[in-house]
Amino acid sequence: IVQNKLRQFQRMQALDAWLKETNTTLTQLNGQRKYGGPPEVWDGPPPGKCCEVFISHIPRDVYEDLLIPLFRSVGPLWEFRLMMNFSGQNRGFAYAKYGTNALAMKAIQKLNGYMIEPNCYLCVRYSIEKRHLSIHNLPSSTSVQNLQEVLQVLVEGVERVSLKTGPGIDGVSAVVGFSSHFTASMAKKVLAADLKKHCSLEVFVTWEPGEDLSPKQPSCSQAPKILMQPCFLPCGQANPDPPVPSQGFCGAVGKPVSLTSLQPLVSPVVVLHRFCELNGYGQPLYELSKGLPRSDGFVEFFYKVLIQGVRSSFRGTVMVLPGPNCRATIDEARRAIAQQLLLKMPNSHLAA
Repeated sequence: IVQNKLRQFQRMQALDAWLKETNTTLTQLNGQRKYGGPPEVWDGPPPGKCCEVFISHIPRDVYEDLLIPLFRSVGPLWEFRLMMNFSGQNRGFAYAKYGTNALAMKAIQKLNGYMIEPNCYLCVRYSIEKRHLSIHNLPSSTSVQNLQEVLQVLVEGVERVSLKTGPGIDGVSAVVGFSSHFTASMAKKVLAADLKKHCSLEVFVTWEPGEDLSPKQPSCSQAPKILMQPCFLPCGQANPDPPVPSQGFCGAVGKPVSLTSLQPLVSPVVVLHRFCELNGYGQPLYELSKGLPRSDGFVEFFYKVLIQGVRSSFRGTVMVLPGPNCRATIDEARRAIAQQLLLKMPNSHLAA
């Protein structure tokens, strides 16, 4: 644990030094740390569709000082977004947006399977850039003009609004088009609450299903089929050819858990469950209570976990970003709690 904290401190120092040396500005917003969008120097129009890639299996203590130069080596970046935890670690994934579809495809071809750390391989593929939201249960008197004016005050990036009525639709539903996936996703988090607060409307907001790409744009499915390199290899083990699954975690999910008898597992909840089972501790019993809403978009959970074979209970807090529903948010909180417990359990094999 001490080694992890020291490594985290060194990585943060390296990031700060890089930011000063390169005069790079990062903006923190709703659990994301963003570069560009566009950057200060940009020659050309904004990116169209299929210009963004999704990057996963990023080690939790790898930051923009390593990632931005790597993805900039393919071509100029219009935007780079790294998803962040409240603790200051990244969440293991990011988005890089280029000016053209050709550069995005080149990034996939060049960097998918790139070894960012010993035995930790990035996975790079096209991002799903949904830009349309559906607002359901609007009153029948809703007009396009009035709704668009209200939405443009409440959220950024609203480009167009259309209304839907008919069988299977309660009241009136609206389809709202945004300038980017980012502005649409930010709006999705706040629109229901803002419309209730400012307009006394009880609505719910979902992604609009069945979005089609413009026929002028190449389909993301035209990207070459690429064998995804597994990120989860045992630390310290040379990369075999072909790669094999791991028996623990790489840094992308919080450092390896040395449980050599376990089969390849990804979720910390599953690893903790299996570890307790193998050691005769009994299964973890989770008690969660939700804190008050936070202005930064995170949801705070206070927890108490009881494990029969361990004398003391585990208590603490975790911060997670809300999922698409209550169950998904609780599952994310359980994963964060299990990850903390894997470092706290009284067993030398779990010390990372």
